[in-house]
Amino acid sequence: MSFPDSSQVSGGDRINGAVVLLAGLSGGLGVALSAMAAHVPGGDLLSNAANMLLFHAPAFLALAALRNSGLRGILAGAALVLAVGLALFAGDIASRVMLGHRLFPMAAPVGGSLMIAAWAGIVLAGIVRLARRA
Repeated sequence: MSFPDSSQVSGGDRINGAVVLLAGLSGGLGVALSAMAAHVPGGDLLSNAANMLLFHAPAFLALAALRNSGLRGILAGAALVLAVGLALFAGDIASRVMLGHRLFPMAAPVGGSLMIAAWAGIVLAGIVRLARRA
């Protein structure tokens, strides 16, 4: 199997690769945090972070699979906002459990709000797709 050199990879392919990478990171970190949650004080809180990571890993894969839907810009934006929101939400919870302090005040609520905004972006992509077919 040969891989294209970087001069043969388009910007859209790079974005898609990054979104697949986010899926893998989200899933892997979710599994790791799930395992840690079983062994540390505050594990219930850590399970919430793990669940968010695990729930969103397939969403990243779905966004990558939709790369040729004609909605690349909207979906790439949604993936970026989802990744930042997930990092803030899960990162803040993990930081509280493992380090004893927050990332910064309101990090988890900001992250959660960004995740909601990302899902709203996915809704918008669906509306645009439906409107184009009408």
